[in-house]
Amino acid sequence: MMSEIKRANAIELDTHSLRDKLSQLASRESIHQWDLGAACSTDSSVQIDRGEAKQMKGAQRSSITVRVWNNKGLVGITSTSDLSEKGIEKALIGARQASDFGNADDVPAFSTLAKSPLPKLERPLRPAQGIQRMLEVLKEAEADLLSRHPSIQSIPYNGLGEATYERVYLNSDGALRQMKRSQASLYLFARAEESGRKPRSGGAIRLALGSHDLDIDGCIDEAAERTISHLDYQPIDTGCYLVCFTPEAFLDLIGAFSSMFNARAVLDGVSLSQRDTLGKNIAVPFFSLHDNGLHPAHVGASSFDGEGTPTQKLCLINGGRLENFLHSEATARAFGVPPTGHAGLGAKVSVGPDWFEVSNTEGQNSANTHLQHSRSKETFVLIEGLNALHAGVKASQGSFSLPFNGWLVIKGERVSIEAATVAGDIRTLLNSIVNMEAEQVITPGGISPHVWVEGLSITGEA
Repeated sequence: MMSEIKRANAIELDTHSLRDKLSQLASRESIHQWDLGAACSTDSSVQIDRGEAKQMKGAQRSSITVRVWNNKGLVGITSTSDLSEKGIEKALIGARQASDFGNADDVPAFSTLAKSPLPKLERPLRPAQGIQRMLEVLKEAEADLLSRHPSIQSIPYNGLGEATYERVYLNSDGALRQMKRSQASLYLFARAEESGRKPRSGGAIRLALGSHDLDIDGCIDEAAERTISHLDYQPIDTGCYLVCFTPEAFLDLIGAFSSMFNARAVLDGVSLSQRDTLGKNIAVPFFSLHDNGLHPAHVGASSFDGEGTPTQKLCLINGGRLENFLHSEATARAFGVPPTGHAGLGAKVSVGPDWFEVSNTEGQNSANTHLQHSRSKETFVLIEGLNALHAGVKASQGSFSLPFNGWLVIKGERVSIEAATVAGDIRTLLNSIVNMEAEQVITPGGISPHVWVEGLSITGEA
């Protein structure tokens, strides 16, 4: 079936030919209901160390997942990286055989929206520069960053990469989804050392549709500022503080507790939320949250999920009230609602967010709009970045204890904090927000304003 797969500069899928071939194979094997998800990517990346190439990678990857429903309605699933005719045939037959052992208590179905119109995404494909040019660009970026301050001794972590992706969803009911996109990324992480002082470090990342579009100068500036600004540090006393989270830090925290909005986690009993949490207030009235996989700034946007359901902007919290959960087909059916376009396709269909958008509720404002991180005279802690999110977050319990990078701000003067940990409960935090600044800032992981929270516990390290 090499007509389905073209290997030139990249792997490509001929979806119509693939659908026809699968239909023929299914008919031959007396398989009446099936679906398929496939993904292909071609990517290359470079890393350097003091002007010399440290690592150069190029890869083509492919994966395919086939589900088959047998005459008893049970489902079998098989995954493979072999997209040849023989590989796909083996996957289809393997899924049919596996269906004899399917779980009768957990039977997925086709998404009711798998053939609905897809949203239009303005994501033009960008040409690749190639490894040689990427090496030159990264060498120049490293040299520039090293020159920003005498204390910056190394750029231990860095990378520049570009990739093209293709996704396909097909089913025996006539659904046919296909999309292609390109993406490039740059990350720079600097380390500064001064005699008699602890090393300090800081980094930045930039994403774009193509490597030509990357904000390289902005990435260098941010990595330098985040490193140099923390050279003159002081310890902080343990206590409760007024805290301002940068957009990036707040989005990281919300993302760590995304199971609050995950219908799969709710059904499995591993979420802070329950069925009856819908419609209840879980945050302050001026706080709203959307999952917006269609936002123009979301570089990795896709027009459909793993089950072919169209991507959408979904309101999760409106005016502090929990409005919706993220759904797959199966969880939506359990809740009696339409699927929301947040499903993966695997042995157990997963559910996850796309791109969070935090905002002030329309028509609602806090009573503390005077709190502005750039000019407030109050004493507060400005948290720039959270660390150890996987180790320091207990999502099913709601608690967190996280090291952070940031400043103690007193009458407008910033003092870098030597080392400290912020701890609390996400439910208490959402109800302790005292202001959300007007300006929304786009980050690689979403969009958010600076968010102010009162009474957070900060533990300084001696």
